[in-house]
Amino acid sequence: MAIKGILFDLYGTLIDIETDESMDEIYRGIAHYLTYHGVYLHRWEVRDRYYQIMKKQKELCGEEYPEIDVEAIWNALLDQEGVKADHERRKLALILAQLYRGISRNRLQLYPGVKKVLDELRPVYRMALVSDAQPCYALPEIKAVGLDGYFDPVIISTNYGFRKPDRRLIEKALDIMKLMSAEVICVGNDMYRDIYGANRLGIKTIFVDSNQGDKYHENVTPDFVAHRFEDVLRGVEALQ
Repeated sequence: MAIKGILFDLYGTLIDIETDESMDEIYRGIAHYLTYHGVYLHRWEVRDRYYQIMKKQKELCGEEYPEIDVEAIWNALLDQEGVKADHERRKLALILAQLYRGISRNRLQLYPGVKKVLDELRPVYRMALVSDAQPCYALPEIKAVGLDGYFDPVIISTNYGFRKPDRRLIEKALDIMKLMSAEVICVGNDMYRDIYGANRLGIKTIFVDSNQGDKYHENVTPDFVAHRFEDVLRGVEALQ
C-alpha cells in the first residue's frame, strides 16, 4: 500500500532541546514572581510542592503511561495558596508553567537539515506531529523554530492524559488523517516510545539517531536508521 503520510516525533527528532529542571534559579525566580500575586513561598517550598502535586497527579491518572499537565500542577498549587478566582488562577498558572520552562531551557534549535527535509516531503506527503509534550511549551516552541504550519494534526500527549508508547496517540492521528497504519511511516528518536510504539500498530519506522532518546529496546528494530536527519529522505524512499 502506498505511503501517504508521515508521523513525526518532535523533541529529539526535529527539535534539539536541552532543559535542566534541577536549577535553583527556576524555583527562586518563580518564588519571587509569586510575591507580586500575594503568594509567599520559599524557593524550596515551590520545588517540593510542584513535585508533590505532580506525583499525586500521576497516581490519580490511572493510565499505564501517564502524562502530567504542568498547567494543572501550577493551578493546584495556586488554589492551595488561596488564589480562588478561577480565571486569574488559570492565567497565572500558564505564566508560571512558561516561566518554569523558559528558565530551565538551555537550548532550543532545529537539528541540521530539518527544514530542508520537511520542505521536500511536504508537497508529496501529509505530515503530522505525535509528541509527548505540554501544549503551553510545544506550540510556542514549534513557532519559535519556524515549524508552525508544517503539521496537521498536531497530537500532544498532555491533551489526552497519556504518553507514548500508548498506541492511542498514533491512532488519534490516523483517525484525523483518515489513513491506515500501512499508509504511514513514523519517524522518531526513541526506540521505546517512538519505534516500539509504532511497531505495536504495524507501522513502518525510521529511527533518527540523535543526541537524545533511548537507543535500544529489547526485540525492537526500526525499518530504517537515519544517522543524520537528512537521511530521513532516503528512509522514506526505501520504505515505499
